[in-house]
Amino acid sequence: MHDCTLIGILDDGPDGLSGAARQRLREASVVIGAERALALVRAETASARLMAMDGALADVPAWIAAARAENRSVVVLATGDPLCHGIGKFLSEKLQGELEILPHVSTLQLACARFRWPWNEVRIASCHARDSGEWQAGARPEHALYPALRALTLHPEVFLFTGPENTPARLARALLAAGYAPHEFAFSVACRLLQPDERLFSEMRLDEAAQTVFPQPNVLLARRKSGRNPPAFGLDDSCYLRRMPEKGLITKQEARVLSLAKMRIAPGAIVWDIGAGAGSVGLEAAGLAPFGHVWAIEKNPGDAHYARENARRLRITNYTLEEGRAPERLDTWPDPDAVFIGGSGGELAALIALVLARLKPGGHLVANFVTLENLATATTALKQAAVTWDVVQLQASRSQAILDAHRMAAQNPVWVVQVSGISNQGSVNDPGAKRPDGIG
Repeated sequence: MHDCTLIGILDDGPDGLSGAARQRLREASVVIGAERALALVRAETASARLMAMDGALADVPAWIAAARAENRSVVVLATGDPLCHGIGKFLSEKLQGELEILPHVSTLQLACARFRWPWNEVRIASCHARDSGEWQAGARPEHALYPALRALTLHPEVFLFTGPENTPARLARALLAAGYAPHEFAFSVACRLLQPDERLFSEMRLDEAAQTVFPQPNVLLARRKSGRNPPAFGLDDSCYLRRMPEKGLITKQEARVLSLAKMRIAPGAIVWDIGAGAGSVGLEAAGLAPFGHVWAIEKNPGDAHYARENARRLRITNYTLEEGRAPERLDTWPDPDAVFIGGSGGELAALIALVLARLKPGGHLVANFVTLENLATATTALKQAAVTWDVVQLQASRSQAILDAHRMAAQNPVWVVQVSGISNQGSVNDPGAKRPDGIG
């Protein structure tokens, strides 16, 4: 006989359990579960001790150990399939595998059955977490909606476990705030599954879902109807809003592509963009790091405005821009895998020293300069830091119409400086050494 069994249960209560699960429940001396789950089984567990774990999940392994010490059999109740965003992994690890698991149909499977939606290619995510409030552009990764927004950005079909505060309506508002049009997603919401007042909302537009109060509890199936994310990098300069006159403050496409290539951005990288301007380098870095995050800083309010607007237009959600003059605020950012310096606000030497001290092992620093003075300052600082660096002078020409013919118009030269293979002490590493991806 198993002395600890984890049983999945849904809102139809014991009637929906298998014969084996119902037998374990009847034989249990101790039954642990959320208060809502315990209410479903009181009639089946008249002689058992019921223990509510609401807000006390960390205590559950100790409760189980104490019951076992008294030779009591234990049943723990979980919603649906305990191994699908449930407590199955947590308990199995804490109990070192001494646990029988009897799953139910997951709410994912049940909701897909209601909408006749095959779920084998659906991405599963959850925002059943703390209340971080409404999504704001540039929200940091610790925001409770961040994993959901990343899943919705990266995958055409997503199933989401929602929560009392992080509702389908809040998620719809988050997608609208991130730049998606109302017609680009269809929300199908299953509410109060297996209860007498079960309700289904099918194929709702974002603007409609954003204003709807959905009965609790509920789960969400989101499908992208139209619209495609832009390429990860190499966008035409015309894709970016920027300050005028003349050519605007933007790292041109040719320099941007070379710089991003030299940064060697892994999918889970943490990237810094210092002197963001209109945001072109940082926003394309975010596309190259879909499971990472870009932290950007810009001292000019006008440029910062355009960088935020570009993030919204390109629907980039793994990007945080702060206004200020580096190195302000950098102490609140996580250590980077890659750094781009496009502007320094007159603090170039000190900024380079700070970046070299903060780069993760094997990290890469890339900087762009258009003046000889800044190039000299940078190379002097790098020599003093005893790191290996190289510089490429990039001078591109673009075709330009002239009457019925074309000529080549030269762009200003840019010096692209790269420092690679950095250790966390700032000394030289093997540039070919692998570094952790940090893929989430």
